[in-house]
Amino acid sequence: MSKKYVYFFGGGKAEGSKDMKNLLGGKGANLHEMTNLGIPVPPGFTISTESCVHYFKTGRYPEGLKQQVEEAVKRLEELTGKKFGSTENPLLVSVRSGARVSMPGMMDTILNLGLNDDAVKGLAKRTGDERFAYDSYRRFIQMFSEIVMGIPHKVFEELLDKKKKEKGVNLDYELDADALKELVEEYKTKVRELTGKEFPQNPQEQLWMAIEAVFKSWNNKRAIEYRKLHRIPDDW
Repeated sequence: MSKKYVYFFGGGKAEGSKDMKNLLGGKGANLHEMTNLGIPVPPGFTISTESCVHYFKTGRYPEGLKQQVEEAVKRLEELTGKKFGSTENPLLVSVRSGARVSMPGMMDTILNLGLNDDAVKGLAKRTGDERFAYDSYRRFIQMFSEIVMGIPHKVFEELLDKKKKEKGVNLDYELDADALKELVEEYKTKVRELTGKEFPQNPQEQLWMAIEAVFKSWNNKRAIEYRKLHRIPDDW
């Protein structure tokens, strides 16, 4: 049996606690503790700091991690009644970083993961708000492409500004659903032009690309400088 690397919380129960900051990071340990205390917390799971340390030492994930993450995603789907990539009720998740001590803003976060060309239709149907759904999708494409695929922020801002000018509006929220649909396609085209790859549509692929990117953000320039400034060890 492989070592435990994934700790689930949700449905009023958690596999971790506040005493596990070294293993779950401060944010993760607190989410588990709040769940155990009965505080309403959206369900989720925490990948242990040991997984990240193993990744940096060996260049690969520890044995058993992928299976444990897949099982945790299934539990999320069962608990929420939502499903990754669903056109009826899509499951969307956030991939957030954490460490033993707080490092605010130093590492990366990805929101609304799970959106794709099909799931966005499910989100629109579920919320009754097509504009909200496509605005969420274009924001996800931008965030994911910047953090995971290394595309500069200004690339998407230029496309957004061009679209506003084309539609004769000044503010983002003045773009209607049809304009945002066009922008989504333009964002995806730009990703293909700059990377030679299509924007990933498989939610599982999105998830693993995001996990790797958040792991790697431990060693981004601002995180390294923050650790030096606050004398935080690199292996935390």
